[in-house]
Amino acid sequence: MADSKTNNSTDVANWFTCNIDRDAGDSITHLKLQKLMYYAQAWSLAILNKPIFEDDFEAWAHGPVLPRIYEIYKEYGYTALPTCDCENNITDEFEEILLEVKRVYGEKSAKSLEDLTHQESPWINARGGRAPEEKCNEIITKDSMMSFYSELLKVNE
Repeated sequence: MADSKTNNSTDVANWFTCNIDRDAGDSITHLKLQKLMYYAQAWSLAILNKPIFEDDFEAWAHGPVLPRIYEIYKEYGYTALPTCDCENNITDEFEEILLEVKRVYGEKSAKSLEDLTHQESPWINARGGRAPEEKCNEIITKDSMMSFYSELLKVNE
């Protein structure tokens, strides 16, 4: 297993694409993958007080996006992503976060996850009042994510 400093966003993307129950007919799109990864990062920051990976999300029109992951999967558009190599490089402490994110958010549609991020201050503040479809590459800071989701955690305890 890798230690927590070596997790990268592609490891997390791989984890999500490999943990879809394809035999049951489940699939994952690029849009949904981005949002699940966003929530994995958010809850890792709130619960473990550290990021699951170092890449930063940008406040794109359809919600938080990791440009690195976008470049890898953009060719699939809105179609289901293929499975990856399914080599698990995620440490146990982070895998618990991923399993919980999958449990809580995994049944939601990509569009409902996008709508959810659009109601939360980290994305809203990074967008800075831009029009809904206006291009934006502003970083959603880890500090803003940690602050917002830590408060949600306190409210729900």
